[in-house]
Amino acid sequence: MAPDWDGCADRVNILLDANALMIPFQFRVDLFDELRNLIGAYEPLILTEVINELRGLSLGRGKGGSAARSALLLASRCIETGSGYSEGTVDEKILRFAGEHGCMVCTNDRDLRDRLLSRRIPVITLMQQKKLGILRR
Repeated sequence: MAPDWDGCADRVNILLDANALMIPFQFRVDLFDELRNLIGAYEPLILTEVINELRGLSLGRGKGGSAARSALLLASRCIETGSGYSEGTVDEKILRFAGEHGCMVCTNDRDLRDRLLSRRIPVITLMQQKKLGILRR
């Protein structure tokens, strides 16, 4: 049975990927304010695997490394949870976790977005490089 995305829960679970947490530093958009304006009450979730991905990216130089280091600070505002899956890429774990736990996913990654939408999982993404919007299929 598919989750009721428009439903009756007091808070919507929003799973954030590494790319989403870098939006504020790449596009100067306040991610958490935008999510609140778009959704209302929500719980920001992050997989431990995404934290580890950000740690790896943060070792890089330039804007990407700097954005990843800053994104790690933002990640502390999220509820961290392990995916519980030992196999697959971080994106595959996000897909599986979101589908099994009824989460919307916030990402700016085009490939992940398309894969989520093909499974009818709503995606929150950056629109016109200035505000967040919800995509559904």
